[in-house]
Amino acid sequence: MDVSALLSDGLSRASDQVPGIVDGLTAEELGWRPDPEANPIGWLVWHLTRVEDDHLAGLAGGEQLWTFGGWTERFRLPFDLNDIGYGHSAAQVGEVHASAELLVGYHQAVAAAAQSFVDGLTAADLDRVVDEHWDPPVTLGVRLVSVVAEVNQHVGQAAYVKGLLERR
Repeated sequence: MDVSALLSDGLSRASDQVPGIVDGLTAEELGWRPDPEANPIGWLVWHLTRVEDDHLAGLAGGEQLWTFGGWTERFRLPFDLNDIGYGHSAAQVGEVHASAELLVGYHQAVAAAAQSFVDGLTAADLDRVVDEHWDPPVTLGVRLVSVVAEVNQHVGQAAYVKGLLERR
């Protein structure tokens, strides 16, 4: 397996699951929290997609679909354009309201852009330093593994919350 196939597989694990997790859920269900401080499905899917969009656009040297692709206007959230949800308070988490169709549309667009980016990568590309603010500096490979882990962790959380929702 080559590098691009490996990364593609890791990223597609989340994109394959997102539609099934949100399919058929109402806005109320997407916003349901098992407790007042918990993250609901809608926020989790929005956040994991924002992280993937933000990080991969930065790595590719391009624009985020969130702003460039018009998703900001479609979601109409009360956050800064660069907000990806990191560190959100419970109140901020509660501000994310979106339909299943909107969440899936944004996620699929980001997944397609991510696929285009990783399609052209080689093993040599993974050693390129992308962030010198850490010791040791972060390479492209390390950052991509981080993105794969992040999106898959949050898709798992969304699936778990859906299971709780179905059992209430």
